[in-house]
Amino acid sequence: MIDTSPMYGRSEGVVGDLVAELGVREKIFLATKVWISGRNQGIAQMQRSAQPLRSPVIDLMQIHNLVDWRTQLATLRQMKADGRLRYIGITHYTTGALPELVRILESEDGIDFVQLGYSLATREPETRLLPVAAARGVAVIVNQPLERGDLFRAVRGKPLPEWAAEFDCASWAQLFLKYLLGDPAVTVLIPATNKPDHMADNLLAGVGRLPDARQREQIRRWWDLL
Repeated sequence: MIDTSPMYGRSEGVVGDLVAELGVREKIFLATKVWISGRNQGIAQMQRSAQPLRSPVIDLMQIHNLVDWRTQLATLRQMKADGRLRYIGITHYTTGALPELVRILESEDGIDFVQLGYSLATREPETRLLPVAAARGVAVIVNQPLERGDLFRAVRGKPLPEWAAEFDCASWAQLFLKYLLGDPAVTVLIPATNKPDHMADNLLAGVGRLPDARQREQIRRWWDLL
């Protein structure tokens, strides 16, 4: 999965060019966003996204930060019915928006994905949002799973716990990411890095065993004692 947006500079064009050059469109799940008010403005923005992505059908279109979400959701539903979108979703990155995300998931049908901020240090989604998403069959995309590096600063100079090997974890990044992937409600993480070695390390979080409920509780207790 590649998650991009029209507000991320030239990212849609770069993604579109790379996917086309490599000939891997069928292997890539393309996700982007609409981030504007007004029905016609939303349609125009999404059309502009499809062009640089070189994809007449977008796998996932998300309403970014819930901007004018009622208007855009109606448009997204119609575009999905017309076959121009495979899935539709809503996003936000602040914990303050979690109650609104929950309310929308509970009251609106047809939402396929929700994207939110969630990490070992920001566990509020576990209380309400993740259970609601699981009950409604809504896939969960986690943004900021590493808190923009804050998690690493909290463990700087500390050895990785020996028990991390029980779930095939060999680095701090893998521990932080495996904790999230161990929640059955979580579908995918987007760690957001521009360093190839960090990306390779992050990818290994998806390899091997994941922590079970007991191990996730152990991780929580360990973190809270730091």
